[in-house]
Amino acid sequence: MHRQLLAFTIFCTADKVVTDEKKTSKPDALLQLIVFRLGEEEYGIRIEQVKEVTITPEVARMPKTPAFVKGIANLRGDIIAIIDLEERFALRSKGQEVPTVSYTLAIEAKDYTIGIVVREVPQPLTIPVSAIEKAPELIQDINIHDKYIEGIARVESRIIIVLDMLKLLTPSEIMQLQPKGESSSSTARTKA
Repeated sequence: MHRQLLAFTIFCTADKVVTDEKKTSKPDALLQLIVFRLGEEEYGIRIEQVKEVTITPEVARMPKTPAFVKGIANLRGDIIAIIDLEERFALRSKGQEVPTVSYTLAIEAKDYTIGIVVREVPQPLTIPVSAIEKAPELIQDINIHDKYIEGIARVESRIIIVLDMLKLLTPSEIMQLQPKGESSSSTARTKA
C-alpha cells in the first residue's frame, strides 16, 4: 500500500509540474521582417524600420559622397539619400549590372530617412524571435564600429541575415547625408 501511495504521489507531482510548465510557458514572440536579396544572400529588416517600399525613383548623383551612396531622390515630396547595400557590403560581382528596374525600401530613423536599393521585390516574412541567433563573434568583431548585424535567422532551409538599419550608417556618414540647412538649423536650436 505504501509503495502504491508513493507511486501515486510521484505521478501526481510529475503531472502537476508539466501542467505548471504549460501554464507558465508563453508562446514564442513573433517578428515581422521585410526580406530581400543582396548578392546571393537573403537579408531582413524589422518591418517597423521600413516606412515604405516603392520602385526606385530617378536618382540624382551627389558630389563628394561615398561610392555606395547613389545620390538623392524625391520620394513623395521628401528628398532622401539612396544607398546601394550591395556596393556597401561589396556583394556585387564584378561586371554585374544594376537592373534597370529596382526597388527602394525607405528606412526612417529619428534624424533622417534613407532609401535602400534592392534588385527584387522585397517580401514580408513572420518568424519566431527564437529563430534568430546572435551573429558569430568573429563577424561582430569585424564590424566592430557598425554592429548593424542583429542576428542570423534560420527558417527551414533558408539563412537570413537580420540587419538593424538604424545602426547601418556611422555618425559621420549620417552628417554627410543630412541637408546642410538642416544641420545648421539644429545647431542654431542647440545654441538657443
